[in-house]
Amino acid sequence: MNSLYIVLPILTLLMFDLGLTLQPQDFMLVAKRPRAVLVGLCGQLLLLPAVAIALATAFGLPPYLYIGVILIACCPGGSSSNIFSMIAKGDIALSVSLTALSSVITLATVPVIMHYATASVGEQTSVELPMGGLLMQNLVTMLVPILAGILVRQKWQRAASSMDSILSKFAFPALMLLAGLFFIQHQDTISQHFTTLGLCVTLLITIAITIAYCCGKAARLNKKERRTIVIEVGMQNAAQAIAVASSPFVFNNSTIAVPAIIYALMMNVLLLAYVGIIRSMKQPIKSF
Repeated sequence: MNSLYIVLPILTLLMFDLGLTLQPQDFMLVAKRPRAVLVGLCGQLLLLPAVAIALATAFGLPPYLYIGVILIACCPGGSSSNIFSMIAKGDIALSVSLTALSSVITLATVPVIMHYATASVGEQTSVELPMGGLLMQNLVTMLVPILAGILVRQKWQRAASSMDSILSKFAFPALMLLAGLFFIQHQDTISQHFTTLGLCVTLLITIAITIAYCCGKAARLNKKERRTIVIEVGMQNAAQAIAVASSPFVFNNSTIAVPAIIYALMMNVLLLAYVGIIRSMKQPIKSF
């Protein structure tokens, strides 16, 4: 069975569910709290890809895995970040706004960054980036579902709440199913490169969220905002990375999706640990 028939519907439903939770003012938070939004967006859209490029180069990853690490790093934030922020007693409004803004902005940034990634290993692999295919797929599977969700919420708020309550419970199991299928399909590649790739991805998440936290502190953001930015920078939309990697309209190479699978595992482990530490603290440290 072609896994693309699973990944594209899952990605579309996740983006539609994100739209069901959004309101037009969620995109306007940048005007009200520009420092928090800009630190979060810079951390996710610039810092994470930059660290990914540096680490993928330093680890000497094979071309397809090199492309895959950069791909997952330049994708937008995952919708689960909103739930993580709520559990961590973060800033929910900021989390929702960052997820929404990154999902739209990456329609432009992903093609630019991935063009660099594929060009830098162009002599070692036959992989090319069909820019038109990538833009069209992202519009159909991301922007259109998000706008549809927003429209449904504006027109039928009660129905939108009911649909969101169902789809939000479906999101995480669906992502785990997707990761499981790809793990089975590529278990040889994963087992062969797991030590190096796992270390690379773990360092990627750890370094990026640490720098993001320090930037938030330097920008004098409050505790809730810093917690939210840590989660937003670390949590990526693995479903989109898998869709872009495996789609016949874009890379058509599911090996490129392997880093996204490992990233999905490690981001949940590391961020769950982070949330657990926060919740276990009876008197949270003022600067944490």
